[in-house]
Amino acid sequence: MNNNTKQLNILVSGGGTGGHIFPALSIAGEIRRRYPDANILFVGAEGRMEMEKVPAAGYRIIGLPVYGFNRKNLFKNVKVMFQLLKSMRMAKQILNEFKPDIAIGVGGYASGPMLKAAQKAGIPTLLQEQNSYAGVTNKLLAKGATSICVAYDGMDRFFPADKIVMTGNPVRAALLQCTASRDEAVKAFGLDPAKRTILIIGGSLGARTVNNSIIGGLKAIGAKADEVQVIWQSGKIYDENCRKALAESGVKNVIQQAFITNMDMAYRAADLVVSRAGASSISELQLLGKPSILVPSPNVAEDHQTKNALALAHRNAAIMVTDADAPTTLVDTMLDTVMQTERLNTIATNVKAMALNNAAEKIVDKVMEIINQ
Repeated sequence: MNNNTKQLNILVSGGGTGGHIFPALSIAGEIRRRYPDANILFVGAEGRMEMEKVPAAGYRIIGLPVYGFNRKNLFKNVKVMFQLLKSMRMAKQILNEFKPDIAIGVGGYASGPMLKAAQKAGIPTLLQEQNSYAGVTNKLLAKGATSICVAYDGMDRFFPADKIVMTGNPVRAALLQCTASRDEAVKAFGLDPAKRTILIIGGSLGARTVNNSIIGGLKAIGAKADEVQVIWQSGKIYDENCRKALAESGVKNVIQQAFITNMDMAYRAADLVVSRAGASSISELQLLGKPSILVPSPNVAEDHQTKNALALAHRNAAIMVTDADAPTTLVDTMLDTVMQTERLNTIATNVKAMALNNAAEKIVDKVMEIINQ
């Protein structure tokens, strides 16, 4: 097949959180860079974050009425099953109309019915697994997949070894393209380059424990105003609560935002990052060589964030604080760590050594290899 003569139709499915959406957009961006005329269609889950983020990035998206199983109330799953069957029918219809050359699944609710339908229709599928512990959807789809792109060693525990391709996780291109110096980035936030800067990010949806820990430690942060300043992304859900607490505390060395749009500048400004341990966040920290304190979320499947964080902590490439310990120790740990230049440098060097570069390029190489076969 000659790609110059045939229009490429590429379907990308998945989402739910930034951890699934950012890699999907990076892959699509790399396809578009190489093949500007390629037809790219996203399929997401109705009401989830991708329905907003994907069109904002300039791509077409269709939403399936699918959501996760309710493990606490099994009776509620009657509706889930009904929505799943409806999604399967819609997925078949999408395939008939769009006729993709390949379907790429990045994990999350929608990729289950969409990729299952593609596999049944004999369309090649490529899975992208971000975590060190494979997600349920990808495990179910693995047997019928053509290739599975991963970011960690030892993934043959979950997937057929002959299908695994080690690529790393694609991250938002803007993060890697930022040319601002640390001091320029600090000034862009209206802060003082002479002070140490801590960036706090609780994932794309925010993180209750991290936010509550910061609220509880505002006085301690304020007491260090001469040497330390904080950029705090609270997430939309917790925005009002965090803003109110900050205003009432009277602390002046903290900037709080619901969502940081210029995350490239925020990372560049940070001497230390406090973050959840989602796969995308970890890949960003590795590629940017940023020292971090990781607070794994306990509310995720198979506790995979703890496994992600330990993979770094064991190599002295991050500091781990458990969700349970965070309310009592997180603020003291970050205020203490950010002043230790040598320790920050060591962690930065170690985390940078773990980075896998050019993940989106490697994944798209594989996509094209599959299409051309």
